[in-house]
Amino acid sequence: QVQLVESGGGLVQPGGSLRLSCAASGSIFSINAMGWYRQAPGKQRELVADITSSGSTNYADSVKGRFTISRDNAKNTVYLQMNSLKPEDTAVYYCNAEVVQAVLIAKYKYHYWGQGTQVTVSS
Repeated sequence: QVQLVESGGGLVQPGGSLRLSCAASGSIFSINAMGWYRQAPGKQRELVADITSSGSTNYADSVKGRFTISRDNAKNTVYLQMNSLKPEDTAVYYCNAEVVQAVLIAKYKYHYWGQGTQVTVSS
């Protein structure tokens, strides 16, 4: 099994910053893409940003220029630096990872989710 543990959420004023972290642990052979999603009340979960194992990144238009995703492959950890936060960024943020697990000589890919961390942007 694999666990994704998120941290770094909280309450921040508009214009402020937060840094989210997500560490993966467990039966991991390697990790392909890692990403951050968010879900606001009454809305569907949406992609915020993702990053490949080689460092290529992709961002939602709504966060381009404000958020930065990065990862530390040695620590199986992905980060999301969020700057210039707006009230509309308020949501539960979830970490996702495509994990490769080895079983004998076979390898399998699975998607795992973290438990979510609340980000609230309010004055």
